[in-house]
Amino acid sequence: MRLAFVPGFSQPASTWDRVIAALPEKARRDARAVDVPDGLDFVATASAIGASSGPACYIGYSMGGRLALRLAIDRPDLVTRLVLVSTGLGILDPAQREARIALDRERAATIHALGVPGFLDQWLAQPLFSTLSREDAMIDERAATMTAAQLANQMVALGQGAMAPLHDRLASITVPTTVVVGTADARYTAIGNEIATQIPDAALVSLDGGHALPLECPAALAAVIGAIHDAIHDATA
Repeated sequence: MRLAFVPGFSQPASTWDRVIAALPEKARRDARAVDVPDGLDFVATASAIGASSGPACYIGYSMGGRLALRLAIDRPDLVTRLVLVSTGLGILDPAQREARIALDRERAATIHALGVPGFLDQWLAQPLFSTLSREDAMIDERAATMTAAQLANQMVALGQGAMAPLHDRLASITVPTTVVVGTADARYTAIGNEIATQIPDAALVSLDGGHALPLECPAALAAVIGAIHDAIHDATA
């Protein structure tokens, strides 16, 4: 069964390389990381990822997890299993959602003003990423593969304010789902608990890390995904 890896905000497909390299050989052969398409709205981006990857177990980190969730709701025929890493659900309160949209537009302007490397330095200085080292953050690789226009589009079109909140849609997801959170990431641990409670066939896994688990602890995350891959193959053997 194919494993389709969807990266987070500002990240090229290659940010999954260390996770994929740590997978068992059989899982590694089935793994493919995808770049997030540029210039589309949230729903169209999720659809394009599904069209390019086809039926698969979708593994998404943060923004990539939200896109995988949207795909599972819109195209359940393409999603055989979900792994959601440090994943949000959008913003329920309309006023808070509008405030986030306005903030993300300001951030998009900052991207153009500072350039990609300068903005990423600022972005990764947030407390959310306090457990992520600069070396592991892959800032240079992100800056080399992402233009300011692409990054600004992700900020505005794919942010949590731009997406329709998915809280009331979780019960419609019937595929087995693994929700992975970091022990040092209290905010997304709370969200992960909500996701795992609302999706009928879901389990919560906590790893020793913060928000950016694919970059902070790739081997531990690969062990979780490798076990899921083995379970898929055992079930279909």
